[in-house]
Amino acid sequence: MDKMGHHGGRLFWVVLTILRQKGLKHRGPDWSGLHQHGDCYLAHQRLAIVDPASGDQPLFNEDKSVVVTVNGEIYNHEELRKKLVNHKFRTGSDCDVIAHLYEEYGEDFVDMMDGIFSFVLLDTRDNSYIVARDAIGVTSLYIGWGLDGSVWISSEMKGLNDDCEHFECFPPGHLYSSKTGVFRRWYNPPWFSEAIPSVPYDPLVLRRAFENAVIKRLMTDVPFGVLLSGGLDSSLVASITARYLAGTKTAKHWGSQLHSFCVGLENSPDLKAAREVAEYLGTVHHEFHFTVQDGIDAIEDVIYHIETYDVTTIRASTPMFLMSRKIKSLGVKMVISGEGSDEIFGGYLYFHKAPNKDEFHHETCRKIKALHQYDCLRANKATSAWGLEARVPFLDKQFINVAMSIDPESKMIKKDEGRIEKWILRRAFDDEEHPYLPKHILYRQKEQFSDGVGYSWIDGLKAHADQHVTNKMMRNASNIFPHNTPTTKEAYYYRMIFERFFPQNSARLTVPGGATVACSTAKAVEWDSAWKNNLDPSGRAALGVHLSAYNAETPLSNMPSKVIDNIPRMIEVPGVAIQS
Repeated sequence: MDKMGHHGGRLFWVVLTILRQKGLKHRGPDWSGLHQHGDCYLAHQRLAIVDPASGDQPLFNEDKSVVVTVNGEIYNHEELRKKLVNHKFRTGSDCDVIAHLYEEYGEDFVDMMDGIFSFVLLDTRDNSYIVARDAIGVTSLYIGWGLDGSVWISSEMKGLNDDCEHFECFPPGHLYSSKTGVFRRWYNPPWFSEAIPSVPYDPLVLRRAFENAVIKRLMTDVPFGVLLSGGLDSSLVASITARYLAGTKTAKHWGSQLHSFCVGLENSPDLKAAREVAEYLGTVHHEFHFTVQDGIDAIEDVIYHIETYDVTTIRASTPMFLMSRKIKSLGVKMVISGEGSDEIFGGYLYFHKAPNKDEFHHETCRKIKALHQYDCLRANKATSAWGLEARVPFLDKQFINVAMSIDPESKMIKKDEGRIEKWILRRAFDDEEHPYLPKHILYRQKEQFSDGVGYSWIDGLKAHADQHVTNKMMRNASNIFPHNTPTTKEAYYYRMIFERFFPQNSARLTVPGGATVACSTAKAVEWDSAWKNNLDPSGRAALGVHLSAYNAETPLSNMPSKVIDNIPRMIEVPGVAIQS
């Protein structure tokens, strides 16, 4: 898997690979592609979603001088083809535009693409190459360097960790060029500077932006469905999909009957809520159950596939990993999911404690920038482990620009005004004439995925870790794991498994650390002094801000009607009264 080439009078080895068939075949069971040019190698495992008949990779320009391997979806590919009138396309694949865009615009074409992607493009005319990753990092990508001068690119860490002296996450929204040997950020939206925006909130503008984000993700030539937990985000995705599916090309091929999928422990909050939403929307609903033991048995596989030791990510990835296997067995190859909303709108429960709109906005910016290390990592790898693709409309570039330009004062949580978390999103879809969702679902309070599948799931994980990690082991934790030292037995247990699969120092550096409460960044922990003694990533750690806090702190006569209407339904769910 080597390549010898010359640049600037220097001899070096370059190895290009999106994945290695040996360890990453799960990501694309439909086709194995390998292209060699001299000692450059591009390898690809394809999961065929658009143009499954002719879109096999690598992809080429007309004379095959430009070669591309890519993981992703380019939603505006038809529009881009119209700009490339002098080019002849070999396939109907949405990704076929990449090589031709490069011919026309050079390295500056990346921001023209609307979609998710990680790609390597080899220009055989001068043996140069570029590598790029989508804006937020929905698709996963790693880069590594060998002692022999080789450069490795892989969708997963396991594709290069044994061959590289150093490797790291390829930064989202960046491009790497072999001509310069440096990373350049191509994604430069207004919100990235974290300056406080001032655009007035317009619910109809926000609504239409999100509808557009969902509709463009209905581009598929294979069976698909939606992940439906019954919470606000996934329910809105399902509602919009069900509303607009009938008029799409996809419906002509596969029908307009939407399939929805949910996973949880028996009688968990998510299962009940998802069942109700599915009935309201008329979807063909598939409900998958798992036991705590099923989840525990899968932990090692989850850590191997997700490639992290982050506690929150592993807790939430395990049910999703189990569900993805079931979904794929039904012949479904793509699902639309609700990741990203909580980061954009401050939906996590700890945002109740944001001291002002400036701090609120800065935290949302920090959360979005870190998504590739958490929820995007989970959504991409938990699904691709079984050859399933996840699409996330909340992380649409245009939608993010709209949502992050709104004055954050409108996002602030104000209980006395009936403004719970993500109030502006809820209001945007609160349509009396043509309702998207039942009111109590539209105003259902946040359940983190790992909580919503059933609170006993987290308790079971902690109990299992307690059986495998002793107090003596914890006393030596800082000596065994000096970087990101685990502070709980559960974290220690995950770290042991991770280090067994990925023992390199580069591997442990790919996982973020720092204090967190209810999924906050370390900076937001400063918002409440009480959190310093309750650093747990579960939503239950955000003391006093779940619905029970409204009940305890606010007389019914002073409570907003929308909150009152939702109290009976929400507090009957097991475990909803948050305890430390």
